[in-house]
Amino acid sequence: MNTEQKNSVLIVDDGHLVIEALTQILGNEYTIYAVKDGQDAIETAEKFLPDVILLDIIMPEMDGHAVITALKNSEATRYIPVIFISGLNEAGDEEKGLMLGAADYIFKPFAPEIVRLRVKNQIKLINQMRLIIEKELSEKSSRAKISFLSNMSHEMLTPMNVIMGMTQIAKQFKEPEKTAYYLNKIENSGQKLLGLINDLLELSGNSTDMFTPVNSVFSVNTMCRKILEKIKPETEKKQQSLTYKIDQAIPILLIGEEKRLAQVITNLLTNAVKFTPENGSIHFSVSVVDSLDGAVILKTEITDSGIGVSKELQDKIFNIFEQADDSLTRSYSGAGLGLAISKHIIEMLEGDIWVESEPGKGSKFVFTCKMRER
Repeated sequence: MNTEQKNSVLIVDDGHLVIEALTQILGNEYTIYAVKDGQDAIETAEKFLPDVILLDIIMPEMDGHAVITALKNSEATRYIPVIFISGLNEAGDEEKGLMLGAADYIFKPFAPEIVRLRVKNQIKLINQMRLIIEKELSEKSSRAKISFLSNMSHEMLTPMNVIMGMTQIAKQFKEPEKTAYYLNKIENSGQKLLGLINDLLELSGNSTDMFTPVNSVFSVNTMCRKILEKIKPETEKKQQSLTYKIDQAIPILLIGEEKRLAQVITNLLTNAVKFTPENGSIHFSVSVVDSLDGAVILKTEITDSGIGVSKELQDKIFNIFEQADDSLTRSYSGAGLGLAISKHIIEMLEGDIWVESEPGKGSKFVFTCKMRER
């Protein structure tokens, strides 16, 4: 991107005076596009790809909530930050806007300086992210890498925007119950952001223990029970059937990377829960496939009745910069790093990982790994 080129702002409001005021406030610094209804907003956004969209909520025919939903569902416009600018000024209105994917919320009547600062903040984030992407592309030109970086920027900005927005809302209340509610939202988004950062550190090799073997004596049975206890609340929430089977031929105690093995199983089970609909089924098993000179080869299978993966995409889902489908990533949430990390760990454990699946018929993720018998 040429940083000397003007950034652009799309103003969407059915009021002529509002459009005129916002154009006056922002027109000297940004290229302005302006429309008065929701359908024109979607078409203009897809055509010109503005850097920021200022969106009214109460409009005839198609309101702002419907517009942002359409924008976030479109491949072309899903990453454009949307700032709601509305006369709806209850705390619940702002919360709904942020939950729909808005980057910020401005109340009417608005102060010109507030509008300038809020737009400037989003433009600054966008320009910084583009510079990062350009730097990466200069080192290795790759369309897959563009998709990955765009997805990661969105996944990190989304919880960050929620944290910032909910913090502002929480400041308005003195009632402990309401404050606690918003703090819980902030904590959840913070945990999500922390998880993304940890995944990136693992993939980049900056995590200090990424390549350092940490062998311990452990019980497969005990490890699996602990994992299932963590996963169980999510399966109960979706009323899913979760069953498992541990091969009795597995030695009672093994020596190996318990932490890493548990991480892979947790990743795969979490994905199974996420991509399996309500009332679906998930089955998990661990068995011995070979044993020689004190080494034990374990085989783990996780089968679900979820959405499935096509043959064309089965290799891509394990690659860092190639995820199966951006629309799936957006629909089911997450940056898709878990499988890439799992593959890396399994290779460290001298094993293989693969998937057997058909769209609409569920999936079976299988991996092998080597441990030592105590």
